[in-house]
Amino acid sequence: MLRLRRTLFAYLLGTILLVTACTPQPSSRFEQAQQDSTSRGASAVVKESASGGSFNRYFPEPGSEYERVYTQEKKGFAEAKLKKAGKEVAVMAISDILNNPSAVDKFKNSTEKIAGYPAVNQGSTGTAILVEDRFQVKVLSRDPSFTESDRKDWLSKFDLSGLSQLN
Repeated sequence: MLRLRRTLFAYLLGTILLVTACTPQPSSRFEQAQQDSTSRGASAVVKESASGGSFNRYFPEPGSEYERVYTQEKKGFAEAKLKKAGKEVAVMAISDILNNPSAVDKFKNSTEKIAGYPAVNQGSTGTAILVEDRFQVKVLSRDPSFTESDRKDWLSKFDLSGLSQLN
């Protein structure tokens, strides 16, 4: 009798393990979202987008009072902090708007130009320009001492003609 119980227990345990191991697991909501987006051909960054590292040479030289610290590079985007006396006063960025084509819309009614390119204010701390309908160059104040005038001045210091040649 004891032997029959052990055999039956082993058989039941094996069956339970086999059945549960072979049962497909439900996908998470993240896996489902990934499947949905890739099935539509969606991608967060388009293949033709310029590499972030290729943007670095177009950032302005910091000069004697300032320090430029690159903080982020990824496909289609590069960012640098601007520091004065060790304190962060602004963030500068270049982004390839192939990843966000609707970004062009905010420049369509622009009446202001910086270095010949349409410019817009973004809130009270940001100023951006659009280069060749492809690259958004932005400066954001991080300190009240860094004014809109300073942002515009720094935008004009970018190598915009070089950036306009980037394809």
